[in-house]
Parts: sequence; C-alpha cells; structure tokens
Amino acid sequence: MSGSTTEAIEETNEVALTGRLSGEASIRELPSGDELVTWRVVVSRGEDEPVDTIDLACWSAGTRRAARRLADGDRVRVEGSLRRRFFRTPAGAASRYEVEVRRLVRDRR
Repeated sequence: MSGSTTEAIEETNEVALTGRLSGEASIRELPSGDELVTWRVVVSRGEDEPVDTIDLACWSAGTRRAARRLADGDRVRVEGSLRRRFFRTPAGAASRYEVEVRRLVRDRR
C-alpha cells in the first residue's frame, strides 16, 4: 500500500468449524481449580483432500456441559477463537494451537 492514507482494518479472531468428534473428551482439573474439557474434531477439506484434526478447549460452564453430552463420532458445529497455548514438557517449552470454544452444538444433519 502506498500513499499517506491508512485504512482501518478490523481485526477478528473467529473460527467456525463443522466436523466429527474424535475420541473421548478429556476432563481435567487445573491447579487453579478451574475445569477444562478438551476434544478433537476432524474436519474434511473436501473430496480427495486431507482432513484436519483440531483441538477444542471448553472453558466456560456452558461449553463444558455441552461437551460432556457428546460422544465420539458425533457431528458438531463449533464457534470460537484460535488460541496458542504454552506449556512445559520434559524436553522444554512447547506450544499448540487450539480453538477456545464459545458455542458447541450437535449437528443433527
């Protein structure tokens, strides 16, 4: 871009996915006492394309409740934000990306 004018660009971090849950939910209590429910969702990119396996993190009471009612293989719709989580491993510092879930519903189609 050239010139002296600047355009305001709205920044957003919104994720919307539809896919199938993979495996069982992981429910853990953190040292802070907070509870976290995590899942993985498998999302197809299209015919003859690879699938993506994406980690989901349910922090709020409502999304944790919704996550507990679901089962492996359920088709779901997810809305949330992309987050990068940092943690320590025996090999040192590590990170991964996950979707912090704001809304999680079973897709009945």
